[in-house]
Amino acid sequence: MSQETEHVQCLIIGSGPAGYTAAIYAARADLKPVMYTGMVPGGQLTQTTDVENFPGYPSGIMGPEMMEDFRKQAERFGTEIRFGYVTKVDFSSAPHKVIIDEIKTITADTVIIATGASAKWLGLESEQKYNGFGVSACAVCDGFFFKGQDVAIVGAGDTAAEEAAYLSKLCKTVHMLVRRDEFRASKAMQHRVLSIPNIVIHYNTDTKEIIGDGKNVTGVRVFNNKTNEENIIDVSGFFVAIGHNPNTEIFKGWLDMDETGYLITQPDSSKTNIEGVFACGDAQDKLWRQAVTAAGTGCMAALEAERYLADKEHPVQVNVD
Repeated sequence: MSQETEHVQCLIIGSGPAGYTAAIYAARADLKPVMYTGMVPGGQLTQTTDVENFPGYPSGIMGPEMMEDFRKQAERFGTEIRFGYVTKVDFSSAPHKVIIDEIKTITADTVIIATGASAKWLGLESEQKYNGFGVSACAVCDGFFFKGQDVAIVGAGDTAAEEAAYLSKLCKTVHMLVRRDEFRASKAMQHRVLSIPNIVIHYNTDTKEIIGDGKNVTGVRVFNNKTNEENIIDVSGFFVAIGHNPNTEIFKGWLDMDETGYLITQPDSSKTNIEGVFACGDAQDKLWRQAVTAAGTGCMAALEAERYLADKEHPVQVNVD
């Protein structure tokens, strides 16, 4: 039972590139935003090593360092950043109610959701050991680091096929590990992958272990689930492309979402089906999933929240003759 209540103009849930960008814009608009970081302050990028594709960092930057820059900039303009986790929401009426850590109620005129998405992993101990040191869940983010090298990618859907095609332009050989004897990807994506000469398909193949030298990945131990044959493929990079889970479970029953849980926003907008509630970043973007695109939608959400509040305060008068 919540024991404390506080009212804010703009509540931001989540603290990745989308959340921090929304905070910067909302604070500059004098919305006095309050942000709750969630369990991973800074989001997925805090678990990333080098980031080389975000504008403004010509020499690249470490993911945690970049998110610290975002945080400092948001705080500089007056964002109040708090560590906490949303445990319940009530969007049945305005102002919206959000319960933090099961003990505090925040009522908010506007809510910006930037809870992101989490990559699905295989669950191997070695996978986590080398995460950021040869293991990645984003080929577009990290493929450049393996230019001219041999890599492996696990997955059989459209995302895996698309990322394998992307890696094939950079890497010497791309070993694609498919658990079954067929793809789940669309026929068009299958034809695309099969037509690329430096993509080697390994059907009926399970990943048993990521092998490394203690610092970086050197290979992957695989198992053929038809022949029971086990072997090692020499690679310096291992990409996991088995999907993402949007962190939106708490909003089920309130906000429109697709079958996989991604929040549905209005076309060319961050508006959800609930007035005054906006969604940005990977929680509503299953297509691009890049820090720079997340930041862009964070900007959109803050600007739309500002306009929403301005319209409430000063409704546009329509003269009817």
